[in-house]
Amino acid sequence: MFAEINWWEFLGITVVLFGGCAFMMGQAIADTWRPAWQNVPYSFLLGAGNHFIDCALFSGSWGNWVHYLLNVIVLMAISLFAHRVTLARKVVTQYPWIYERAGLLSWREKASA
Repeated sequence: MFAEINWWEFLGITVVLFGGCAFMMGQAIADTWRPAWQNVPYSFLLGAGNHFIDCALFSGSWGNWVHYLLNVIVLMAISLFAHRVTLARKVVTQYPWIYERAGLLSWREKASA
């Protein structure tokens, strides 16, 4: 299963090219205040595009569902990470009198002075 995956192709196409698209997708979903679960169906669609490029340009197997699901999992992880980072930035920027940053992925209420 994993033996037929070209890892350089996976790194270049899935992680760099489509991973950048997944990152922008997560940012766009967070910028419009939509919930994180909406990254899931969009990740399956983005994974279908990724699988098409793999098969059409690099002679991949159309029936290799393990490779497709691996692509979807990686893209979903990237998009969920981008969603959380963007949401944390957006909450702190939009409500600076209530919240402050508590790391890259989170925020907390400001302590009363």
